[in-house]
Amino acid sequence: MAKTLTEKILSMKTGLEVKPGDIVVSPVDWALVQDTTGPLTVREFLSLGLPKLANPTHTILFIDHAAPSPQKQLSCDHTFLRKFAKDYGAVLSDVGEGVCHQIMAEKYARPGDVIVGADSHTVTAGGLGAFATGMGSSDVAAAFGLGKTWFRVPETYFIRLTGKLQRHVTAKDVILHLIGMIGADGATYKSLEFGGPGAAAMPVTDRLTIANMAVEAGAKVGLFPSDDATLEYLTQQGRSQDHIRLFADEDAVYERVIDIDLAALEPTVARPHTVDNTAAVGELKGIKVDQVFIGTCTNGRLEDLKLAADILRGKRRNPATRLLVAPASPRVMLAGMRMGYIQDLVQAGATILPPGCAGCLGVHQGVLGDGETCLSTANRNFLGRMGNPEGLIYLASTPTAAASAVTGVITDPREV
Repeated sequence: MAKTLTEKILSMKTGLEVKPGDIVVSPVDWALVQDTTGPLTVREFLSLGLPKLANPTHTILFIDHAAPSPQKQLSCDHTFLRKFAKDYGAVLSDVGEGVCHQIMAEKYARPGDVIVGADSHTVTAGGLGAFATGMGSSDVAAAFGLGKTWFRVPETYFIRLTGKLQRHVTAKDVILHLIGMIGADGATYKSLEFGGPGAAAMPVTDRLTIANMAVEAGAKVGLFPSDDATLEYLTQQGRSQDHIRLFADEDAVYERVIDIDLAALEPTVARPHTVDNTAAVGELKGIKVDQVFIGTCTNGRLEDLKLAADILRGKRRNPATRLLVAPASPRVMLAGMRMGYIQDLVQAGATILPPGCAGCLGVHQGVLGDGETCLSTANRNFLGRMGNPEGLIYLASTPTAAASAVTGVITDPREV
């Protein structure tokens, strides 16, 4: 039977010929938590009374969402996670070691893996061809102890990408366009699988951005094939041995096919307070911006530092607009320093934050004041997301964010 990527991965893992709607129990290759979901997950695991982790070296605890800790309660949570990792032999990724989803891509995730995490943006690893999905803390606790979990095999939407993106139009604009098209619940518990010549030409860093936000359309997973671009990325990380070629069958059956011509896209912005409330940047030009935030698991990679630096080099941010930049990992930060991007950004007036989630969640580092507006490269703009329900969050690509930092208002990057 011809299979989609999702069906192929779950068939490989379970040894069954799976089809949409089947309930399967699959081995889990990696299970992860972060410091906001981790304490609950660990307590749930301990309550199960299991003597050990099923696979300690593939159980990862990330301290990235409030890192460094801004308050005592969160510091105590961090201490709790560190002790658990030491006692049970789990992997600990501590303060400053990067955003969990970026580190999974750099160090751990492999094509064909099944990955579960107590964080909805675990889907990011789908950019490498992994079946990666977020789950509740109780489900991840069970995966910690059993090394497996159950899934209902999702139906699949095939997103066929053709054409070539214009200058200053990016993968972030692609996924914002798609979410605006189908809605925040338009792919609930579906697999979004991306293909076509436009997808084949995308580097993995762009694929990670798109897969990261599949969940914002309700999807269970967002998947790209594992091809030559995947091999190139893994080789850059020193992990070429982790590569396998993985494609959907040519005659796979999809519930829905959506065609997107990349050449027809333009910079896109999501307005408050939902990700599917999208508009072309031209419709929003001139809206005052108090803060610009470039970073997160969506757009905190080296390519984003370059895009921002190319626009900001030799310029200064608007004096009424704060500019915060958070590299997603130490590897990204160090490469940005070597390439001169960090220097360009600092000279343009940016504040460089330590590798981590920074302002995305709203726990610290960039919390908005009442009535303030932030243009962010993050993946969510929900009411109160950046720490203040009286703030307004617009989501955009890195070029749009950088251009707007210069002007102090939402700006089309093609005009800067």
